[in-house]
Amino acid sequence: MANKAITSRDVDFGQWYTDIVKAAHLADYSNVKGCTVFEPNGYAIWEKMQQVLDKMFKETGHKNVYMPVLIPENLMKKEGELINGFAPEVAWVTIGGQKILEEKMCIRPTSETLFSDYYASKVKSYRDLPLKYNQWCNVMRWEKETRPFLRSREFLWQEGHTVHSTSSEAEEETRNMLEIYKKFFEDYLAIPVITGKKTEKEKFAGAEYTLTVEALMYNGVALQSGTSHYFGQKFSKAYDIKFLNKENELEYAYQTSWGVTTRMIGALIMVHSDDDGLVLPPNIAPNQVVIIPIGDNDKVKVLSDKIYNDLKKSNISVYVDDSIKSPGFKFAESEVNGIPVRIEIGARDIENGNITVARRDTKEKYEVPVDTDIVNYVQTLMDSIQEDMYNKAKLRRDKMTFEAHNLKEVESIMDKQPGFIKAMWCGSEECELKMKEIRGTKSRCILENAKKIDDKCVVCGKHAKDLVVWGIQY
Repeated sequence: MANKAITSRDVDFGQWYTDIVKAAHLADYSNVKGCTVFEPNGYAIWEKMQQVLDKMFKETGHKNVYMPVLIPENLMKKEGELINGFAPEVAWVTIGGQKILEEKMCIRPTSETLFSDYYASKVKSYRDLPLKYNQWCNVMRWEKETRPFLRSREFLWQEGHTVHSTSSEAEEETRNMLEIYKKFFEDYLAIPVITGKKTEKEKFAGAEYTLTVEALMYNGVALQSGTSHYFGQKFSKAYDIKFLNKENELEYAYQTSWGVTTRMIGALIMVHSDDDGLVLPPNIAPNQVVIIPIGDNDKVKVLSDKIYNDLKKSNISVYVDDSIKSPGFKFAESEVNGIPVRIEIGARDIENGNITVARRDTKEKYEVPVDTDIVNYVQTLMDSIQEDMYNKAKLRRDKMTFEAHNLKEVESIMDKQPGFIKAMWCGSEECELKMKEIRGTKSRCILENAKKIDDKCVVCGKHAKDLVVWGIQY
């Protein structure tokens, strides 16, 4: 039976999303317009994401640093494309205390400028390179329309910024980081993704090119979920990042940048959750198992404590809900919060030699003998949940992935069920803009090394250059 506090996702997807965020206590609105409060449940998911990604970054030689939150205007202006690209979203500080500042400073919308300024003072020789740094921080962009996790004026993210002695090394870094994001989405978030290159129109301001991770939500709307940018020497020339190469000649360095944000929490909600609340894959759930003792009984308490300790020792995140709420309330609360596995222990169950184990994703319940190796049972069940959630999401994504050969087919698809549309493109921005007239359909990415499905552009009918995935976006 669906949670009465949550609108059905098939009736009003937008309201359903908001209801999930509030019912699962992930975030709440604040009196700071366009900014949200991350509640403990939501922040715990972000902490788990940080923990996993941070490990993946460090295993590939990256180190964490922290840059200032304020950027002087002169630094922002050094790379023209960047400031022009972000100008509509920049928030400026003009007064410090009661004094008007001699130079206004922006609250960072991104940190390429600060990293480049820093690297200019540190990079002297090829022996200094590569420098592979990342920072976990907040940024501010003055968005007009906001929605928790998906788009807000202040949000949390990580931004990697690396500098290299050769273009080949920098391009390899750009692609390696894209693969790390893909692995994280698929192996931890159980979200199937497509990867490819952004068109010139859609690439990051200041980049030579941008690689992207694109996911499809339950309702067929696309979500840009992570990006990796190759800058070449654009920023190094603007910020004078030079080094003596092996031939003892001065050369401009090569740079990259890459990032993912708390938008990933929004993706988790919109791909996996249902009308009863949040559904979390075990690999990213802050709490993987909840034990619910039923009744005030010594045998129940002893068994609950034993199972808790056994799971805890095996590095399974588990807690015992021994609050004074009713069992039914506790069951519903664990469901709305998306706890992957629930273990119910009652006196009658123990008398019958069983405990009850429930999985959140399918709501199936199993009677499990008390003498079962509970650690192995729970781990096997979580592995199954993780795999099943990925396969279910992939099946839905594939069902909402279409091919189109002309604009009429694009219109027909978008009118019936939005999704990913694979279609050929001539490379013209004019054709991109023409596609946008159909419900805001935009290029998501160019599929590299993909087999052509036609020789003609889906828009103009002229010779096609690339196979592109199109879709409407958040």
